[in-house]
Amino acid sequence: MCCFVPLAFPTKRKEAMTGTFVKRVMKSLCAAHGMRSSSSLAKVKVGTDILSIAPNVSLQIARTWDQGVASSFLTTPLVDIFKDKKVVIFGIPGAFTGVCSEEHVPTYMDNADMFKAKGIDFVICVAINDPYTMNEWAEKLQGKDTIEFYGDFDGSFHRSLKLVTDLSNVLLGTRSER
Repeated sequence: MCCFVPLAFPTKRKEAMTGTFVKRVMKSLCAAHGMRSSSSLAKVKVGTDILSIAPNVSLQIARTWDQGVASSFLTTPLVDIFKDKKVVIFGIPGAFTGVCSEEHVPTYMDNADMFKAKGIDFVICVAINDPYTMNEWAEKLQGKDTIEFYGDFDGSFHRSLKLVTDLSNVLLGTRSER
């Protein structure tokens, strides 16, 4: 079984978030759960300048419909999310899916304090879902205090990184790769 495709956003202090560090952390996490790390399979490697690949892309923070209305359905540009921060971001095929709900997200939640101790500002989960679905799912997982959840409602973030896959065979349509 394969788990964890970490995507690291470069910062001005790039040396603090090296590929070696992330690989070591992810290898340790996977070993603790009897899984192998898929970071070697990731299409986006640690240290990739994602902001240059997707300079005009925005995500939508997980929220209720009423919060969406109150914010005039505001989206958040990637540069605002990641500017001067060290972030661990991981993508999943979809909210409420079995393995994502039972294994992937809980593992990141369980290890959020370890990431913070290593200098990571926050952990983000992103999926090709609307922000309202992501909000309900985050609440069900009781994860909003440890992980930030974002929707990529139109898939533009994942498409710009070439991280989309067709999961129509399981009735999910176009989704993100892990």
